Order: sequence, then C-alpha cells, then structure tokens
Amino acid sequence: MSPSTPRQWPATLTVEPIRCASGTVQLPGSKSLTNRALLLAALADGTTTLTNVLEAEDTRVMIDALRALGVTITEDDSGTRLRGCAGAFPERKAELFLGNAGTAMRSLAAALAFAGGSYRLDGVPRMRERPIGDLVEALNALGARVAYAGQAGYPPLRIEPARLAGSNDVDIRGAVSSQFVSGLLMAGPQIAPPAGLRIHVPGTLISQPYVAMTVALMGRFGVDVRRTDAASGCTFHVPRAAYRAAGRFAIEGDASSASYFLALGALAGGPIRVLGAGSESVQGDVGFAHLLEAMGARVAWGPDWIETSSGALLRGVDYDCGPIPDAAMTATLVALFAHGRTRLRGIGSWRVKETDRIAAMATELGKLGANVGTGPDWLALDGPVAVRAAEIDTYDDHRIAMCFALAAAGGIQVVIRDPRCVGKTFPTFFDVLASVART
Repeated sequence: MSPSTPRQWPATLTVEPIRCASGTVQLPGSKSLTNRALLLAALADGTTTLTNVLEAEDTRVMIDALRALGVTITEDDSGTRLRGCAGAFPERKAELFLGNAGTAMRSLAAALAFAGGSYRLDGVPRMRERPIGDLVEALNALGARVAYAGQAGYPPLRIEPARLAGSNDVDIRGAVSSQFVSGLLMAGPQIAPPAGLRIHVPGTLISQPYVAMTVALMGRFGVDVRRTDAASGCTFHVPRAAYRAAGRFAIEGDASSASYFLALGALAGGPIRVLGAGSESVQGDVGFAHLLEAMGARVAWGPDWIETSSGALLRGVDYDCGPIPDAAMTATLVALFAHGRTRLRGIGSWRVKETDRIAAMATELGKLGANVGTGPDWLALDGPVAVRAAEIDTYDDHRIAMCFALAAAGGIQVVIRDPRCVGKTFPTFFDVLASVART
C-alpha cells in the first residue's frame, strides 16, 4: 500500500494487539533528502523537478520559506518544480517560521548568512531549545553577522548583510549535530574564495552518513566535495562553484521511516518489504537492517527494497548506533522482545532532537514494563519483557509515536497520545501500519 491522504487524528489513538504482519509498504520520500534537494535546487541555476517529495510538516516549512525568499515553486502531479535563483535569493528581507525542522533551520541559516539581506529565523518553542551555536560560530568566523534574538546559542536568529572575511579555512564542531556541518557544506560553494574553502571538523563528527548524503547530493547538483581524514578530525574541501539544476530528480523513500516496518517484520512474522530504499541507497539509516540481522531477524535486500521476517530467536546486542541515530530508536522496541541485554551506544544526539529522546524513551519503555538504564549517550534494557498495556506520551515527537505503536506486536493494546505528531515526517503512518498488521 502506498501512503494515502492523511485524515485528522483524534487526541488519542488505540493500536490493537497485532497478531501477525506481512505485506509491502511504499515508503514516503526521505525527509533528509527532500529538504536538502529543495535548498540545492533553489540555489541552482536552472529548473529542477523533484519527484516523490515528502509531503509533511518539515518539508512544508522548507517550501514555504523558499517561497518567502522569492523562489518560484510549482507543485502538481508531475512533481515539484523549482526555478533556481542562481545563488541569489530575490527577497532580501524575510521572517521565516521553520517549525521544529532542524534540517530547515540549520541549512537556511548557513545559506542566508551571506545572502545580502536581513532575515529572522524562528520556530516552535522546542526549536528555541535546540542548539545552533556551533554553526553560528563558524559562520561568524567567516565574516557573517548572525546574532541570537533570544538565548545565546539557540534560535531565533537575526541575520544581517555581511561581507566574507576571505578566509580559506574554518573550523566547525560536529559532536552535537551533523546538520551544522551539512548546512555549512551546502552554503560552501558560494562563499568559498577562489582557491576553495576548507571546512575542518576537529574530533568527533556524529551521524556521518548524513554528511555523506549531503556530499552526494551536492555532487548531483554539480559540486564535487573532497574529504580527507586525520587523527585529529576530518576536512572537507569545497570548491568555489555554482550549483547546476539537476533536471528531473527522484527522492528516495525514507530509510528512517522504513525502520518501523522492518522491525515489525522481525517482531510479527513477516515478511514485510519496504520499497524505495535498499542496497543502493545513499541514506545511512538503511543500516538499521544490519542491526536487525544482528538481533536475529531474517533480512533480504534489493537495490531499492529491503525485506524482513522473524528469525528463530531475537537476541540482545551491544551496538554502536552513531551512524543510525534516528532508526536506532526503533531498536529499543525490538529489544523488549529480545533475549539478553541490549545496549545502544553513540546516541547522544537524541538529547537535542525534538525532545530529550533518551529520557523520553526510558520513561515510556518503563510504562511497558522495561527496566531501562541510561547514560549521556547510551540506553540499555534487559529482555524479553512481559509487556503490559500502556498509554504512551509522545512529547510532540513523531518518532516516539511511531516506535511505540510496535509494542502492540507483544499482544497488548497501546494507546498513543497525540498521534497527530506523526505529521512531521509521515502523516499516513497509522494508515500504512493498519494495511500490514493483522489484529
């Protein structure tokens, strides 16, 4: 079943016990790819048509922001067409509301820093709690005039016209969010001096597959970025260049969204096949299938699909989830039914997402009967857990709502509070879940 037109969700939604699950799911477009492609198409010279664009809150705020900046965008059955502005946004003054879309806030802050205009970027209250200081510090080191309109280190931001300092080098920390590095990379070709721009990331760069996705997409729009690694960190070499329209470009299915159905196949018999992301995907979250395989699920791959089914026995694992932070949330629900201890490491970025996801997941897993331990960048629990029916608070976090729906595979009723929050990335999630689950 492909995602259908979303309906209005009630204040609470009951997911009935899932007896078994099987079928095929056509994934919605990737949020991460959609928002990157929208920005690069807007900056490019020429017209790009994007197909399989995700229609959700995070992508809608990006489209609305680009329109407010003067980019011509046409949406119809043939795709989303953007007439690029060749690096110069027509509107030099705008107030942009970006909801809770980190991909939009971080990338637009970088793209507008030297756009020659006056801009204000803001979002929902949670966005004002999500850090952006590492990116602002790097932009201002290059000569930008980005200021905080509220608490230092956090949105809202005020951006004023600025001149580049002419430096060939800039440092940016990547230990809090890879989106800071991705935002600076995408702005890089247009702010680089003639000899190019070297972006140094000292120490740790988390969520590296997302940065690799950014680099791959920049190549699709005509800019080739080179990376070198050293013991002290990594350096990206960005040429001074103009983005070129990509013609017609298809957005892959969302690999993070695939994780819920891949996990369901492992928990409820399967087989469940997801279409739109597979072995040839540029998205790191397809690596969630390897985690499921390590836990004992059966996994099969194709170039643009992945299929899972239950194995003989699910087992706990100690796993570095740094490359797959969003999909790793889903593994906590699988761990409820696995034998032995599951410890997920490298998830410190959870604490600065839509909510403090380590704390929230621990609280809600506890409602199901799990004994959960946590640390600064890890979460652990012992299974299998005799799961019990529960009402799940979602913290206005789409991924918490989708993850905990899977607990119904334990033969219990799960009540999801505020199911509407899935509209951030997957408005039709519960409809698609019902299409493959048998109660």
